[in-house]
Amino acid sequence: MSRQLSRWEKMKWTWQPESPREAGDSIVRNFLLHWFPSKVAHLSLSWGYSFWLGTVSAVLFLILVLTGVILMFLYVPSVERAYLSVKDLEYTVSYGWFIRGLHRTAAHLMVAVVFLHLVRVFLTGAFKNGSAANQNRPLNWVVGVVLLLLTLLLSFTGYLLPWDQLAYWAITVGTNIASAAPVVGEWVRFILLGGTTIDQSALIRFYVLHCFFLPVTLTFLFFYHGWRIRKDGGLACTDQLSLTQKREDKPPSKTKTYALLGITSGSTVHVETALVDEDEHTVHSSPNLTSRLLIVALLTVVVTSVLTLVFHAPLEEPANPSVTPNPAKAPWYFLWLQELVTDTTFTIGGFTINGALIGGILLPGILILLLVIWPYLDKSGNIATGVWFARSRRTQNIIFLAIVVAVLVLTVIGTFMRGPYWQFYWPWESWKELPKKF
Repeated sequence: MSRQLSRWEKMKWTWQPESPREAGDSIVRNFLLHWFPSKVAHLSLSWGYSFWLGTVSAVLFLILVLTGVILMFLYVPSVERAYLSVKDLEYTVSYGWFIRGLHRTAAHLMVAVVFLHLVRVFLTGAFKNGSAANQNRPLNWVVGVVLLLLTLLLSFTGYLLPWDQLAYWAITVGTNIASAAPVVGEWVRFILLGGTTIDQSALIRFYVLHCFFLPVTLTFLFFYHGWRIRKDGGLACTDQLSLTQKREDKPPSKTKTYALLGITSGSTVHVETALVDEDEHTVHSSPNLTSRLLIVALLTVVVTSVLTLVFHAPLEEPANPSVTPNPAKAPWYFLWLQELVTDTTFTIGGFTINGALIGGILLPGILILLLVIWPYLDKSGNIATGVWFARSRRTQNIIFLAIVVAVLVLTVIGTFMRGPYWQFYWPWESWKELPKKF
């Protein structure tokens, strides 16, 4: 940079470069912007291609970290004081209800957004390698699947911390489903709870998992996931750009000669280079990419805050193992599993089929396995990489969407259409309030 800058300009010039040279230098000199390439394709900045779901999920995770740190100063992880500390947050601490609600809303949104991000990647075939060398998008897809599972676990472990009836019995249902796994089921439940019942050991384990191990693991994989995207050449839509782009020969500069030992004057060595017209399809990351990132981040914060104001975070009675709500439901993102357990429990010739094993363990396990190995089974060509609903992947997309719709339908049924004793009710039907079991 040749021009003299004031102190304020030195702070902001990398975010608002005034020349192509400054735009290129800003990526190298700014620690945060060094994450991005110097230039990005116009198509990758499109609002309608990726919907910026990866960025939204990252912002939601940042909200969770910031609000979670505040909540850690006010929450007491003990069965005697956990509920009271949350109640103090709701009614005593200034804006404590908003911080807790923002944390809860961001957690629910992150589960939904990460799931939608995975759906988008599948439907665009973005887990497939393109024509560029050294790509490993299938591995990054596997990392994305693990990130989804970690997001679910992060939300699940936080569900118990309020120590109210809703949290206690949701965790009871969830861990009971986990215990149905063959051979290791009871062992997994014992490890999660630190015993056979949900008490102080379970609370402190969920607290440590929720506040340390899972966030640290998720953070590490998130950075690797983003680095892997950079190494694979950016979003998969850029692979289509390279396939459709025309190459043209550009004559060498008359003022320099290209030689093995460097650049010399004159033109004794004649060189021709084949260049892709990069300037027509790319723009500088700063300020084009950075401005969009700021817009997405602000919109995410605003939407999360508005939802927090509209939908107040619930807090029921203190957890009571002697009082069983009817029906007792898992967290909403696991309700499809609870419904699947019910639908796969049936009796044949006096023998009862264990739905917890089939619907709670085997079928979800098969789905996760399919997600992991699918990129390695997909044999569609490079022409399908990064393309929404590519013709060569039509059957795959139909099967995948059918599974997604089935999960959503089961979630809706479990949320709105299951009443006492898990009986089916239409949304417009009502059921009598039954006495709680003691």
